[in-house]
Amino acid sequence: MIWILTGVMIFAFAGLLILQVQYVATIMKTSNELFDLTVRRSLEKVSRELSKDEVYRYAQEYNINNRYSEDAYSNSQAVNDISISIKYTSVGEIEQVELQETRKKTEMQKLGSASTTKSSIIDRSEMIQRSKAERYSYINAISEDMMLMLETDMRPIERRVNFLDIQSKIRNELVNNGLNIPFILMIVNNNEQLIFQSEPLPKNSSSADIITQVIFPFDLPSRHNYIKVYFPTKNYYISESVSFLVPSLIFSLILLLTFAITIYTIFRQKRISEIKNDFINNMTHELKTPVSTISIAAQMMKDSDITKSPEVFRNISNIIDDETKRLGFLVEKVLQMSLFEDQQASLKLKELDINDLIVNVANTFEIKVNSSGGNLDIDLQAEKSTILADEMHITNMLFNLMDNAVKYRRESVPLRLMVRTRNENSKLIIAVEDNGIGVKKESLKKIFERFYRVPKGNVHNVKGFGLGLAYVRKVAEDHHGSIRAENGLGNIGTTFIITLPTIQN
Repeated sequence: MIWILTGVMIFAFAGLLILQVQYVATIMKTSNELFDLTVRRSLEKVSRELSKDEVYRYAQEYNINNRYSEDAYSNSQAVNDISISIKYTSVGEIEQVELQETRKKTEMQKLGSASTTKSSIIDRSEMIQRSKAERYSYINAISEDMMLMLETDMRPIERRVNFLDIQSKIRNELVNNGLNIPFILMIVNNNEQLIFQSEPLPKNSSSADIITQVIFPFDLPSRHNYIKVYFPTKNYYISESVSFLVPSLIFSLILLLTFAITIYTIFRQKRISEIKNDFINNMTHELKTPVSTISIAAQMMKDSDITKSPEVFRNISNIIDDETKRLGFLVEKVLQMSLFEDQQASLKLKELDINDLIVNVANTFEIKVNSSGGNLDIDLQAEKSTILADEMHITNMLFNLMDNAVKYRRESVPLRLMVRTRNENSKLIIAVEDNGIGVKKESLKKIFERFYRVPKGNVHNVKGFGLGLAYVRKVAEDHHGSIRAENGLGNIGTTFIITLPTIQN
């Protein structure tokens, strides 16, 4: 079920992120296209306004210099008068004809008046058509002359337009369309030669972001000049349309982090639960063995024949003593286990001279080291060796480290165990060195975890529960210190380095 939930949540988060990315990409693309479209429309309108101004200027020049200038106004006024006259005169005449036809219908039939009236209307229609034709001909003549003048204008662009005026027109048009952002204006000719530039382009500018518009479309293609506009803050302006993305990503990351922590906690608790079950099962089995052995030995001691044999009695006593020690060791492990259940152990702190404590521990432990064919040395260089600590837990910490050195020694090499002290940056350093089998590099950081044991296949020559070093770290941290492990030279042996604050700091 945990794996199914994990898979569903991963699938849901992946789908959510993909949808967000696609949605943001669509918004960015649409905003970019809308931005370009708005700018192009604005530039086209500016181009039309400039073209109108140019045509108006040429129209004024045409009225002054052209061969039609003398009667330009009168002809135009005449055309208007003729148009109005035709509109009302023709209607009045048609009504008059209809009235005459009503009154003199019989007489007109006799005299053939219908034929005369029809001819009169046709003549007036022909007059109207001739007037329209003359007007269109006049306008076409003017248009052709003006277009010829526009196309053959050889003046440079800087004499035809005011660049600052173009910049002002573009700014006003962009503001009218809701784009009140800075821009860089460039005027180039048909050969892409720069004629005018309002300010230098940024170094990271791209030609793909420059929008181009021809200034005068009626110019010959070989003489076209172009407006080029670049917006330095375009990307920032478009990104504002997806400003919701930042809080959305933050909330998504919070959910993802919460989910990851939840899954990690579930698996960790599951692993710890399994390990604790194994620990209880193993501990139950381990407790049964010394208890049963002591029980059998006690029953044997009731036998009167055994009491008569001092050698057998001594062996049974030794068995009981060994099993009692073993039982005490197991009970100590259970107590160590209970220590981890509390967030903070109850420490009975007092001032201790760590050098003196190490001497006492070494004297007690030296017998065990010598019995295994090794030797124990101490090198106490720390001058500031007074600490505030719980004597029992500090003693157990040192015993655990020394006991590990004996357990994990190399059978073919005599054990060499060294305990050193020194001061470093007003702190007390305790180093426990041995020449045992050592620890693999990838396991150095894990050996302080509860229930962790260095992998050795399915065989562990040394029995244990993986609590000793975890207990050592717990004691060091509860005394506001730390512990780390290092491999010896040539990966021979292990050095455990404990750092504790002295009484001065």
